[in-house]
Amino acid sequence: MDRHSPALTLLRRALLSAAAFFFAVFFLWPISTVITRGVFVDGTLDLSPLTKLLSNSGLRRVIVFTFLQASVSTLGALVLGIPGAYAFSRLAFRGRAAVLALLTLPFVLPTVVVGSAFVALLGENGPLGGLHLNGSLAAIVLAQICFNYAVVVRSVGSQWAHIDHSAAQASRTLGAGPARTWLRVTLPSIKPSIVSSALIVFLFCFTSFGLILILGGPGTATIETEIYRATMQSLDLRTAAALSILQILVVGGVILSGMRFGRVDGRSPRWRPSGSGLLKLNSKRSLVLTANLFIVAMLVGAPLGVLVVRSFTTSSGLGLNWYRSLGQLGSTGLAETPLKALSNSLTFAAVATFIAVPLGLIIALAVTVKSGQTRSARVMERAVMLPLGVSAVTLGLGYLLTLDTPPLDLRTSWWLIPIAQAIVATPFVVRIAVPIIASTDQRLRDAAALLGARPSRVWRSVDLPVIRSAVATGAGFAFAISLGEFGATAFIVRPETTTLPIAIYRLLGRPGETNFGAAMASAVLLMSVTAAILILLDRDSLGSRS
Repeated sequence: MDRHSPALTLLRRALLSAAAFFFAVFFLWPISTVITRGVFVDGTLDLSPLTKLLSNSGLRRVIVFTFLQASVSTLGALVLGIPGAYAFSRLAFRGRAAVLALLTLPFVLPTVVVGSAFVALLGENGPLGGLHLNGSLAAIVLAQICFNYAVVVRSVGSQWAHIDHSAAQASRTLGAGPARTWLRVTLPSIKPSIVSSALIVFLFCFTSFGLILILGGPGTATIETEIYRATMQSLDLRTAAALSILQILVVGGVILSGMRFGRVDGRSPRWRPSGSGLLKLNSKRSLVLTANLFIVAMLVGAPLGVLVVRSFTTSSGLGLNWYRSLGQLGSTGLAETPLKALSNSLTFAAVATFIAVPLGLIIALAVTVKSGQTRSARVMERAVMLPLGVSAVTLGLGYLLTLDTPPLDLRTSWWLIPIAQAIVATPFVVRIAVPIIASTDQRLRDAAALLGARPSRVWRSVDLPVIRSAVATGAGFAFAISLGEFGATAFIVRPETTTLPIAIYRLLGRPGETNFGAAMASAVLLMSVTAAILILLDRDSLGSRS
């Protein structure tokens, strides 16, 4: 069958239409319902819920605190991350890859694991419990910085490693000092990545849910947690919808700002291969490296290390008591044991991956195959990125408001959780698959065809290995993301479908040493499973490149 045949074109359009229908039903419809519920009553425009956000002092405090914690956390991530970007992208030292992997770990871990780690560090009986930071703005900011530190280091460091440093060397030769050279030469070169990473970190902090829910206390409610409270506790759906509208507007503004200010201008510097020109250590650079390694150890290593230690710590010493309790229903007081919750999480993640990978591949193939680059495919590629900018909490609220009428009465259905997780994971699959598939050299296809290979043979020999690599990488990330998904799941979970992140949150909210110990052990278990997935991904990636 020819690659440009009408039958193949029709098949691509049919698959893209099916993906668009799924996305419209399970994302656009719920989100639009949230928006209309917030501003319409019986078909009449009513802006009173939105004006209530400004007139109600309690809601004003929530909004102000949301902006405050996101702004302070973003500033902290930049202050610590930019020096880290220099140290880990420009300095040559042994163990550099291991350090980069360690500092990235919190970002790829479920938020409940990071939150649990800081509860273990700052909570009662924790090493820093005497500071009484648990439940404070400081605890939230520290956890947010830990979670997003890698965004700044990786993003800024990647650009820093690639720019041509000859201009900076020339500036120093002409007598400019290090500070002046950095401000006049280096900073303009890395400014796009600084702006981009700052906006991304602000976005993550502004829409943070799990960390706030676990680490927050009285007076630390954010828009996300207030949406959850208004829906699940007060049943005030109009206020929840109004808060969701405000959040969508802010997120949209941040994304537009990133598109406007985060791009590189026409004077962008020359680029060079990554890893070339690393600087050898001297006394000053060694001091810079040591300081940044200390930051990584305290910011990342300490919370995760304390989490592991406390999962083995009992009143009678070190032991496996809390791990044994994970399979005992009576010891935790949950409707499902943590081990059953882990089984649920693995099952949901597998089903979500089975949904997200085909969806992502359909869209990726449509926008990368030249004959399939239609306007509808490009629109679909952009539309499927919207879940990255819309809160999972808002998505969960949308499901409660929309999926309550046959034939889509899914609010009590087992399938709703993996569907929600698939919607959250699909953008990552698309972003991973598009560059991998696009990397296929058309000349390989042409050469195979000239040698007499049938189109089906060309596809099997040239395209299929590339697609297989995209499937493996996309599936791994989709599985890891679905495994730790917390925001949307918190709205639609039922006692018999409890996931491990939900179980950890509930255990942390219950009194008693056993519940706390089980929460620590569950968090370590979830961290271990996620880390194992990432290790397998890394090995697969290395194997595909060899």
